[in-house]
Amino acid sequence: MEKSEKLEAYYQDEHTFKQGLAQLRKLAEKTEAQEDLKWRIPVYTIDGKNVFGICKFKHHFGVWFFNGVFLKDPKKVLENAQEGKTKGMRHWKFQSLEEIDEKEVLAYMNEALDNQKKGLEVKAEKTTEVTIPELLQTELAKNTTLKTAFATFTPYKQKEFCEYIAEAKQEATKLRRLDKILPMIEKGIGLNDGYR
Repeated sequence: MEKSEKLEAYYQDEHTFKQGLAQLRKLAEKTEAQEDLKWRIPVYTIDGKNVFGICKFKHHFGVWFFNGVFLKDPKKVLENAQEGKTKGMRHWKFQSLEEIDEKEVLAYMNEALDNQKKGLEVKAEKTTEVTIPELLQTELAKNTTLKTAFATFTPYKQKEFCEYIAEAKQEATKLRRLDKILPMIEKGIGLNDGYR
């Protein structure tokens, strides 16, 4: 399926927020951004740089601003994508079509594009050091196939697996998480690949 067909399928999918997504798309089309598809969601770019995306979830939909940290946010509607982890990305979430203030959303989109043209962006930190939790180290030592598969991931993806286990407070949760990720590692699937 071509990228344009996948974009249309995303917007035509029967979903609780289909009309809201269509409205956000109409607003995005009023900007100078180029529509693209990345991580299975529509992403709007300028000069090849990601500026914002339109996303849908079970209980909300909205706009992700990749460098939203630089937006003025006069309406105080933006949320950190993942508190403590995400540096630049911000969300504007909606639960209904009626919540969309077209003038305001378009203003945020245009400001995000202007910021990108000015070069305002959070640079990804280079993380090369990965501290592997003991539970995962034990499994890697027991299984060379697993160890080889883990080694093929980028340091960033290795770190995601490690943090996923290390951040659990209870031992039972750590073990459940370990059981979840071992098959993913063997198949070469990153922890957050489904969201990318």
